[in-house]
Amino acid sequence: MRKAYIVTVALFALAFSLVSASDPDPLQDFCVALKDYSDSKSAVFVNGKFCKDPKLVTPEDFFFEGLNIAGNTDNKVGSNVTTVNVDTLPGLNTLGISLVRIDFAPYGENPPHTHPRGTEILVVVEGTLFVGFVTSNPENRLFTKTLNKGDVFVFPVGLIHFQLNVGKTNAIAISGLSSQNAGVITIADAVFGSNPPINPDVLTKAFQLDKNVVEELQKEFGDHNY
Repeated sequence: MRKAYIVTVALFALAFSLVSASDPDPLQDFCVALKDYSDSKSAVFVNGKFCKDPKLVTPEDFFFEGLNIAGNTDNKVGSNVTTVNVDTLPGLNTLGISLVRIDFAPYGENPPHTHPRGTEILVVVEGTLFVGFVTSNPENRLFTKTLNKGDVFVFPVGLIHFQLNVGKTNAIAISGLSSQNAGVITIADAVFGSNPPINPDVLTKAFQLDKNVVEELQKEFGDHNY
């Protein structure tokens, strides 16, 4: 009976730890991340960053400017992401939230990608976007929607998703993410542009493509010219 109780408690503890697997709640008002680690000997290490001495924190640590400036979309995919996370806004450390601005040229795309550590909620500021995400195996169900100015859409954590400007004019979107650093994995870059490259035989089998096609794709994405 005692063994059964211990096993039950252990299973509940495991389940709880999995459910709680996200940015931890802060145990203090703030923990501004240190950009200069030269003072790290006297700092506290929290959630991947050293905390600045609270007595030395200033309003600038909670401030970011320039999100009104359009990003350069002159690239192969016709989009640009301006990220406001813990690396650019130190005051976000331990707060479990970040922000991005996405600029789209006409018919530009934010290619299929995932955020391994955060759910994304997007609002269209200008233009019209075709967006969607795909659920996990085995269903791989596709959810899509055409969004206009003021419309909001959410992309669940970890799922592959995309945004495409279907208009003839520039488009802008703002997204909030449920992590101070949600991370991003662009599918094509990760699969065909990894460093070092994945063995072409692996990708030939996985994607059922001719090996020459795989090698051409690796040459294209291996340049990382996005």
